[in-house]
Amino acid sequence: MEYFAGLDVSVKDTSICIVDDAGRIVREVKVASEPQALLAVLKIPAYRFKRIGLEAGPLSQWLYSALAEAELPVVCVETRHMQAVLKAQINKTDRNDARGMAQMMRVGLYRPVHVKTLRSQKLRMLLPIANCFSRRRSPSRTTCAVLCVTSASRSAWSGR
Repeated sequence: MEYFAGLDVSVKDTSICIVDDAGRIVREVKVASEPQALLAVLKIPAYRFKRIGLEAGPLSQWLYSALAEAELPVVCVETRHMQAVLKAQINKTDRNDARGMAQMMRVGLYRPVHVKTLRSQKLRMLLPIANCFSRRRSPSRTTCAVLCVTSASRSAWSGR
């Protein structure tokens, strides 16, 4: 039997919903938004995942790379398309969003988004600094702030 999962990621918690190929909910759980916590749920050998859906957002690149490295079939999904499908729900909660995402993965109703590798993200961060130095100007406060936020660890996002 094949399984599908939907992950509704927020800064602190992630709601996970796992459904089987018939659409029945197998498991629902809320865990910390960290790769180790997600892998503890998703790497259970009883589940043979066909697709795991993850909505594009601030933590998606970090979580996507960790799940892909663990050889899970993770798909990063376009945010606007996901919201358009999920807004038909009556009660909009993290749990219901995860359910909807799992069902979308099951029926193939999603638009994948390309997630850049960590290496290419780091190279992209260096371009504004290199541009400033090539013009013999020091980087602005805004440039430095953006670089600090984009290169920060998860603890910066959660405020810890």
